[in-house]
Amino acid sequence: MTLLEPHNLPFAIAMGLMVLLALVQVLGLGDWGVGADLDVDPDIGADADASLQPGMVEGLLTLLGVGRVPLTIWLALFLLMFAGIGLSVQELATSLTGAPLYSWLAAVIAGAAAVPVTGMLARPLGAVLPKDHTTAVSTASLIGRRATITDGVARTGSPARARVRDIHGQAHYVMVEPHEETSALHAGDEVLLVRREKDQFYATALAERRLSPN
Repeated sequence: MTLLEPHNLPFAIAMGLMVLLALVQVLGLGDWGVGADLDVDPDIGADADASLQPGMVEGLLTLLGVGRVPLTIWLALFLLMFAGIGLSVQELATSLTGAPLYSWLAAVIAGAAAVPVTGMLARPLGAVLPKDHTTAVSTASLIGRRATITDGVARTGSPARARVRDIHGQAHYVMVEPHEETSALHAGDEVLLVRREKDQFYATALAERRLSPN
């Protein structure tokens, strides 16, 4: 029995996906630039749906090992277990009945078995892997920090784009209007973010107020 036989097709695909994931990680393509400057406010959505009982969801994810290791590692481990269990099921079926199972039936059995097995392996694996440290910050923490107008002219009712770095040095891009209604902030101006209303920041020019930067 070989991996490329029709009844082993789901497991051949799983192995191929696992190899692809490994190549993506080795080549450093895992981020693909997505979310490099994504500004996520932890305060938003905290009360999105109180009926979901997060304790039950968190308990289930912990049981499956999700969150104990990076998602790509968990997925690669699942694909490996799925393929390994599936091939073993087909070998066992062939030895007992003289013929392998239908590919979809073997895939269902392998998938059902691979989920808990992956969870069992992910928990101890997560204990030995280096822990990731998040640098996500609340947008509210950007208030009081220095920013630079990157393009356009910010006037009251007509915001311009500005770049601000958080406490970790990560760049965020926000829309800014002048705090003073009669002021205008030009591209290249250094400003101080003084307040926020929803997603709109208000700033005052550092030179205008003679303020020292952060």
